[in-house]
Amino acid sequence: MLERYRAPLPLKGRIDSTTDPAAFRWHQIIKAINLNESMDIDNKVLIICFLGFCCDEGVKRNMGRSGAAKGPASIRQEMANWPANCLPHAQLYDAGDITCYDGNLEESQEELAFAVQKLIYYGFFPILLGGGHEIALGHFNGILKSTHNAPAIINFDAHLDLRPVIEKGSSGTMFNQIQQICNSEKQAFNYLCVGTQTYANTQSLFAKADELGAEYILAKNIDPSTKDKVKQQIISFVNDKPTVYVTICTDVLSAAHAPGVSAVQPFGLDPELVLYFIKEIIKTGKVCSIDFAEVSPRFDADNRTAKLIAVYIYAVINSLIETKSNRLY
Repeated sequence: MLERYRAPLPLKGRIDSTTDPAAFRWHQIIKAINLNESMDIDNKVLIICFLGFCCDEGVKRNMGRSGAAKGPASIRQEMANWPANCLPHAQLYDAGDITCYDGNLEESQEELAFAVQKLIYYGFFPILLGGGHEIALGHFNGILKSTHNAPAIINFDAHLDLRPVIEKGSSGTMFNQIQQICNSEKQAFNYLCVGTQTYANTQSLFAKADELGAEYILAKNIDPSTKDKVKQQIISFVNDKPTVYVTICTDVLSAAHAPGVSAVQPFGLDPELVLYFIKEIIKTGKVCSIDFAEVSPRFDADNRTAKLIAVYIYAVINSLIETKSNRLY
């Protein structure tokens, strides 16, 4: 029984028709499921499930700007009116949220891992909505518990998030914690950070990445002129890995497009480039799960950041459908 779990609420939005599926929008087709109840799921098509992580305790511990705990609700609000063009190729579900109401991040991460494990058990492709980037530890552990194999990690992020754990974990320690888990489980730690900012990471963190064999692509080396080269670097990382977990910290993006984040980045990446790379990774057919972290509504002028991530999610689902279709024929 999940103690920190909140069942999904119905989404509301524009209605063009109540009878014509071709005119439906996401809020009309998303099916609610309760993770504390038994489920009867038809997995004849691609089944995708949203799960929120209403927590920014890790951001607070990392001395960042709090507010990301309300990110899942903000993203869902922007997704609600998307046209249901995924039908009949995919069915969308919403499993609600894992919450952190008392500052106990560790228990919330454990429950998130259990929830992810359950979604994978039932055959869902999970799309998680953060919440602080501490979502990554629970998400990774859920995949590991389900498959017993550590997925390779591609992190779109301004930060390496390899900081040492001093007393407690935070939104800056997850990948160091994951490396320790991989080491204890005798599994490979395969980690690529895309969009790393030199001004956002100490020399010690870069040395830690090198020590662990982690890879990174600096933000200053990513622009339209280097797009193909960067894509080849990413695909080269993916090629010999059986599964890949993709995590997107929204602070990888330029503040001009994503002002509502925990750690704003004036020299962040262009959203179109990041989406291009995400689509190319999905095309490999190796992505097992994905999350979007650190949308912070209190800083989000006109919901621009939440809307941008909602567009990403729409594009991700279309790419998953296209990839599955291409592998069937």
